[in-house]
Amino acid sequence: MIEALKDETIVTRVGGRFKLTALIQHRVRELMNGARPLVERDGRTDIEIAIQEIAEEKITYEIPEESIE
Repeated sequence: MIEALKDETIVTRVGGRFKLTALIQHRVRELMNGARPLVERDGRTDIEIAIQEIAEEKITYEIPEESIE
């Protein structure tokens, strides 16, 4: 699943490498704290799960409205 990061499509969809990294980090932290995976685990690590969820567009990067002002 890490191969998905080699394709620029996922980077472009999220809005850049920084946002992708932040999204992966945030989701891995949620998974480590007990959140349910949105895809089948199939023996994959939390980081692989997070990347798969992003690749399947099950989670996205959004900026809270109060941060825009």
